[in-house]
Amino acid sequence: MPPTRARGGVPAFALYGEPGDPVPAGGEMLHIEPIQSRSRLYHWEIDAHVHRGLYQVVWVQRGHADVDLDESHGRCDAPAAIVIPPGVVHAFRFAPETDGFVLTMGPRSLVEGDLPAAGEALHTLFAAPRVLAFDAQAPDTQRTAALLDALLAEFRAPGTAGAPVPVWLARAAVWRLAQLTAQAQRDARPERGRARPERGRARPHRALFARFLALVEAHHLEHWPVSRYASQLGLSPARLNRLARAETGLSAQAVVHDRLLREACRRLVYVAAPVSRLAFELGFDDPAYFSRFFKRGTGLAPSAYRERHATPH
Repeated sequence: MPPTRARGGVPAFALYGEPGDPVPAGGEMLHIEPIQSRSRLYHWEIDAHVHRGLYQVVWVQRGHADVDLDESHGRCDAPAAIVIPPGVVHAFRFAPETDGFVLTMGPRSLVEGDLPAAGEALHTLFAAPRVLAFDAQAPDTQRTAALLDALLAEFRAPGTAGAPVPVWLARAAVWRLAQLTAQAQRDARPERGRARPERGRARPHRALFARFLALVEAHHLEHWPVSRYASQLGLSPARLNRLARAETGLSAQAVVHDRLLREACRRLVYVAAPVSRLAFELGFDDPAYFSRFFKRGTGLAPSAYRERHATPH
């Protein structure tokens, strides 16, 4: 399934195809629905789009799908989870009658209250877009499916608006998927030099870092200075830099630039507009400076990057 280019940009939705503000105020959103309820309306094809400031998991319980995540394309066979961080361009072509769940969450739903486990799970699971494949008979797979099924039932139950149970279940599902992700990453590493697991160590800064990432997602196009991010978090710029380096090995400014660079890559692939116009849309006053910024980050000029990732028609 080739990426779909749009002259007006990649569509942004809170929920695919629905009008309204694509960025919920304050990052507050929690929504779950069956795959079939929306995909059947679109003949099982969901075109390229993004979610701004929202995290999404598509749990494929039965069936399969062709999946686009930014510039990567592949097939997903059930049972599997498609993990979509904010701002990732994604598209699906589901096999008819594919079943499962689509869970969409704002960061506040996941990390409010400074629960260390919630912030760590958010960081682990949504560090990158990915497809996680599972063994249908494994107990962890069945427990994850049961959590999502219970979440859907609570979400649909009358009189549960504002109730804490759906939030608890969503956090539990994210936590379990994060544990499975971490286990898969450990299994993929060679034994020699493998770091010992951090058993019993609390990581309260993970929730704070998750809030930083949520701010970056909301404001990277505004080119906020690091000092403003730090102020919003109640930190000094030096402490925010230490936090970012502890989590990523990068400075806070480099984290912001990395997000801006990823957005530039996505728009060059998916948006049929001149590079100069994209530069202005990305917050750069000078297209020449944007080109230098982009080449410094990717090794390619914007036009060369677009040509390399062009899809033949």
